[in-house]
Amino acid sequence: MREPHWTPNYGDPFEPVPYRPVRPSADESLTTAAELRRRMDTRRTVRAFSTDPVPEQVVLDAIAVAATAPSGAHQQPWTFVLVGDPGIKQRIREAAEEEERVSYEGRLGEEWLSALRPLGTDAVKTHLTDAPYLILVFQQRFYLDEEGGTHKHYYVDESVGIAVGMLLTALHLSGLAALTHTPSPMRFLGELLGRPRNEKAFAVIPVGYPAPDCVVPNLVRKSLDQVLVRVT
Repeated sequence: MREPHWTPNYGDPFEPVPYRPVRPSADESLTTAAELRRRMDTRRTVRAFSTDPVPEQVVLDAIAVAATAPSGAHQQPWTFVLVGDPGIKQRIREAAEEEERVSYEGRLGEEWLSALRPLGTDAVKTHLTDAPYLILVFQQRFYLDEEGGTHKHYYVDESVGIAVGMLLTALHLSGLAALTHTPSPMRFLGELLGRPRNEKAFAVIPVGYPAPDCVVPNLVRKSLDQVLVRVT
Protein backbone atom coordinates (compact mmCIF):
# COMPACT_ATOMS: atom_id res chain seq x y z
CA MET A 1 0.00 0.00 0.00
CA ARG A 2 1.38 3.39 -0.97
CA GLU A 3 1.51 5.98 1.75
CA PRO A 4 -0.44 9.15 1.00
CA HIS A 5 1.68 12.09 -0.11
CA TRP A 6 1.77 14.73 2.59
CA THR A 7 0.85 18.26 1.68
CA PRO A 8 0.52 21.16 4.13
CA ASN A 9 -2.99 21.97 5.27
CA TYR A 10 -2.69 25.76 5.03
CA GLY A 11 -6.18 27.22 4.85
CA ASP A 12 -7.92 23.85 4.78
CA PRO A 13 -11.19 23.62 6.69
CA PHE A 14 -11.41 21.67 9.95
CA GLU A 15 -12.32 18.04 9.21
CA PRO A 16 -13.10 16.05 12.37
CA VAL A 17 -12.67 12.27 12.46
CA PRO A 18 -13.55 9.87 15.30
CA TYR A 19 -10.93 9.09 17.93
CA ARG A 20 -11.76 6.11 20.14
CA PRO A 21 -8.62 4.65 21.74
CA VAL A 22 -8.99 1.68 24.03
CA ARG A 23 -9.23 2.87 27.62
CA PRO A 24 -7.08 0.74 29.94
CA SER A 25 -8.18 -0.16 33.42
CA ALA A 26 -6.81 1.81 36.35
CA ASP A 27 -4.59 -1.15 37.31
CA GLU A 28 -3.22 -1.39 33.76
CA SER A 29 -2.44 2.32 33.73
CA LEU A 30 -0.68 2.15 37.09
CA THR A 31 1.40 -0.84 36.02
CA THR A 32 2.36 0.70 32.69
CA ALA A 33 3.26 4.07 34.21
CA ALA A 34 5.37 2.51 36.97
CA GLU A 35 7.27 0.33 34.49
CA LEU A 36 7.89 3.24 32.13
CA ARG A 37 9.14 5.37 35.04
CA ARG A 38 11.48 2.58 36.14
CA ARG A 39 12.89 2.00 32.67
CA MET A 40 13.36 5.66 31.84
CA ASP A 41 15.13 6.27 35.15
CA THR A 42 17.94 4.04 33.81
CA ARG A 43 18.50 6.30 30.79
CA ARG A 44 21.88 8.00 30.73
CA THR A 45 23.64 10.20 28.24
CA VAL A 46 26.52 8.19 26.78
CA ARG A 47 29.71 9.58 25.28
CA ALA A 48 31.63 6.30 24.87
CA PHE A 49 30.07 4.13 22.17
CA SER A 50 30.83 0.64 20.95
CA THR A 51 31.51 0.40 17.23
CA ASP A 52 29.35 -2.75 17.11
CA PRO A 53 26.60 -2.48 14.50
CA VAL A 54 22.99 -1.98 15.54
CA PRO A 55 19.90 -3.01 13.57
CA GLU A 56 19.04 -0.11 11.28
CA GLN A 57 15.34 -0.88 11.53
CA VAL A 58 15.40 -0.18 15.27
CA VAL A 59 16.74 3.29 14.55
CA LEU A 60 14.22 3.85 11.76
CA ASP A 61 11.37 2.84 14.05
CA ALA A 62 12.61 5.26 16.72
CA ILE A 63 12.67 8.08 14.17
CA ALA A 64 9.14 7.11 13.11
CA VAL A 65 8.09 7.41 16.76
CA ALA A 66 9.66 10.87 16.94
CA ALA A 67 7.72 11.89 13.84
CA THR A 68 4.45 11.23 15.71
CA ALA A 69 5.18 14.18 18.02
CA PRO A 70 2.66 17.01 18.24
CA SER A 71 3.61 20.15 16.34
CA GLY A 72 2.33 23.67 15.91
CA ALA A 73 -0.58 23.66 13.42
CA HIS A 74 0.44 20.07 12.58
CA GLN A 75 3.19 21.40 10.33
CA GLN A 76 5.69 18.72 11.43
CA PRO A 77 8.69 21.04 10.99
CA TRP A 78 11.46 18.45 11.26
CA THR A 79 13.89 16.51 9.13
CA PHE A 80 15.91 13.56 10.46
CA VAL A 81 19.09 12.79 8.52
CA LEU A 82 20.44 9.32 9.29
CA VAL A 83 24.18 9.03 8.71
CA GLY A 84 25.99 5.71 8.77
CA ASP A 85 28.71 6.42 6.21
CA PRO A 86 32.11 6.45 8.01
CA GLY A 87 33.51 9.14 5.71
CA ILE A 88 30.63 11.52 6.36
CA LYS A 89 30.82 10.85 10.10
CA GLN A 90 34.54 11.67 10.02
CA ARG A 91 33.90 14.96 8.23
CA ILE A 92 31.19 15.85 10.74
CA ARG A 93 33.56 15.05 13.61
CA GLU A 94 36.41 17.13 12.18
CA ALA A 95 34.15 20.14 11.65
CA ALA A 96 32.51 19.76 15.07
CA GLU A 97 35.84 19.44 16.88
CA GLU A 98 37.13 22.57 15.16
CA GLU A 99 34.16 24.53 16.51
CA GLU A 100 34.41 22.88 19.91
CA ARG A 101 38.09 23.75 20.30
CA VAL A 102 37.27 27.42 19.81
CA SER A 103 34.44 27.10 22.33
CA TYR A 104 36.47 25.34 25.01
CA GLU A 105 39.35 27.79 24.55
CA GLY A 106 37.17 30.67 25.62
CA ARG A 107 34.13 31.24 23.43
CA LEU A 108 31.84 29.49 25.92
CA GLY A 109 32.82 31.72 28.84
CA GLU A 110 33.97 30.60 32.27
CA GLU A 111 30.48 30.24 33.75
CA TRP A 112 29.43 27.74 31.07
CA LEU A 113 32.77 25.89 31.22
CA SER A 114 32.38 25.62 35.00
CA ALA A 115 28.90 24.10 34.54
CA LEU A 116 30.35 21.51 32.12
CA ARG A 117 33.26 20.34 34.31
CA PRO A 118 31.24 17.79 36.34
CA LEU A 119 30.32 16.10 33.05
CA GLY A 120 33.93 15.54 32.00
CA THR A 121 33.43 16.90 28.48
CA ASP A 122 36.08 18.37 26.18
CA ALA A 123 36.61 19.23 22.52
CA VAL A 124 37.39 15.64 21.48
CA LYS A 125 34.24 14.02 20.08
CA THR A 126 35.03 10.35 19.47
CA HIS A 127 31.33 9.53 19.73
CA LEU A 128 30.76 11.11 16.33
CA THR A 129 32.80 8.40 14.61
CA ASP A 130 32.46 5.48 17.04
CA ALA A 131 28.66 5.39 17.14
CA PRO A 132 27.26 3.30 14.26
CA TYR A 133 24.72 5.99 13.41
CA LEU A 134 24.30 9.72 13.72
CA ILE A 135 20.82 11.20 13.60
CA LEU A 136 21.02 14.84 12.59
CA VAL A 137 17.86 16.71 13.46
CA PHE A 138 16.99 19.80 11.43
CA GLN A 139 14.28 22.36 12.04
CA GLN A 140 12.25 23.42 9.05
CA ARG A 141 11.95 27.12 9.79
CA PHE A 142 9.47 27.49 6.91
CA TYR A 143 7.87 25.35 4.22
CA LEU A 144 9.04 25.53 0.60
CA ASP A 145 6.29 24.82 -1.90
CA GLU A 146 6.80 23.45 -5.41
CA GLU A 147 6.99 26.96 -6.87
CA GLY A 148 9.68 28.02 -4.42
CA GLY A 149 7.29 30.03 -2.29
CA THR A 150 7.72 30.09 1.47
CA HIS A 151 5.16 29.50 4.21
CA LYS A 152 5.89 30.17 7.86
CA HIS A 153 6.00 27.35 10.39
CA TYR A 154 4.85 28.01 13.94
CA TYR A 155 6.26 26.88 17.30
CA VAL A 156 9.20 25.25 15.54
CA ASP A 157 11.55 25.11 18.56
CA GLU A 158 8.88 23.59 20.78
CA SER A 159 7.74 21.07 18.16
CA VAL A 160 11.22 19.82 17.29
CA GLY A 161 12.21 19.72 20.96
CA ILE A 162 9.26 17.46 21.76
CA ALA A 163 10.14 15.21 18.79
CA VAL A 164 13.74 14.86 20.00
CA GLY A 165 12.51 13.93 23.47
CA MET A 166 10.33 11.22 21.99
CA LEU A 167 13.25 10.04 19.84
CA LEU A 168 15.51 9.67 22.88
CA THR A 169 12.78 7.80 24.72
CA ALA A 170 12.18 5.40 21.83
CA LEU A 171 15.91 4.72 21.43
CA HIS A 172 16.34 4.01 25.14
CA LEU A 173 13.31 1.72 25.36
CA SER A 174 14.70 -0.14 22.33
CA GLY A 175 17.95 -0.86 24.17
CA LEU A 176 20.14 1.76 22.50
CA ALA A 177 22.17 4.59 23.98
CA ALA A 178 22.26 8.14 22.67
CA LEU A 179 23.75 11.56 23.22
CA THR A 180 22.30 14.97 22.43
CA HIS A 181 25.23 16.83 20.90
CA THR A 182 24.88 20.50 19.94
CA PRO A 183 28.16 21.90 18.59
CA SER A 184 27.95 25.66 18.41
CA PRO A 185 27.59 27.10 15.87
CA MET A 186 26.03 24.30 13.79
CA ARG A 187 25.71 25.93 10.38
CA PHE A 188 28.42 23.62 9.01
CA LEU A 189 26.05 20.63 9.30
CA GLY A 190 23.57 21.98 6.78
CA GLU A 191 26.38 22.93 4.41
CA LEU A 192 28.12 19.55 4.74
CA LEU A 193 24.93 17.59 4.13
CA GLY A 194 23.54 19.88 1.44
CA ARG A 195 20.33 20.65 3.30
CA PRO A 196 17.88 23.19 1.81
CA ARG A 197 17.75 26.80 2.93
CA ASN A 198 14.63 26.33 5.06
CA GLU A 199 16.39 23.91 7.42
CA LYS A 200 18.47 24.77 10.47
CA ALA A 201 20.50 22.23 12.45
CA PHE A 202 19.01 21.48 15.86
CA ALA A 203 21.02 18.55 17.27
CA VAL A 204 23.36 15.68 16.43
CA ILE A 205 22.39 12.42 18.13
CA PRO A 206 24.92 9.58 18.06
CA VAL A 207 23.20 6.20 18.48
CA GLY A 208 24.58 2.80 19.40
CA TYR A 209 25.49 0.53 22.28
CA PRO A 210 27.63 1.77 25.18
CA ALA A 211 31.31 0.80 24.91
CA PRO A 212 32.38 -2.08 27.19
CA ASP A 213 34.41 0.39 29.29
CA CYS A 214 31.78 3.13 29.20
CA VAL A 215 31.49 5.34 32.28
CA VAL A 216 29.04 8.16 32.98
CA PRO A 217 29.14 11.04 35.47
CA ASN A 218 27.95 10.28 38.98
CA LEU A 219 24.90 12.51 38.80
CA VAL A 220 21.68 12.59 40.83
CA ARG A 221 18.36 13.55 39.29
CA LYS A 222 15.98 15.85 41.08
CA SER A 223 13.24 14.01 42.94
CA LEU A 224 9.63 14.24 41.88
CA ASP A 225 8.91 16.55 44.82
CA GLN A 226 11.62 18.91 43.57
CA VAL A 227 10.18 19.24 40.06
CA LEU A 228 6.46 18.97 40.75
CA VAL A 229 4.09 21.65 41.99
CA ARG A 230 0.55 20.49 42.75
CA VAL A 231 -2.26 23.01 42.42
CA THR A 232 -5.52 21.58 43.79
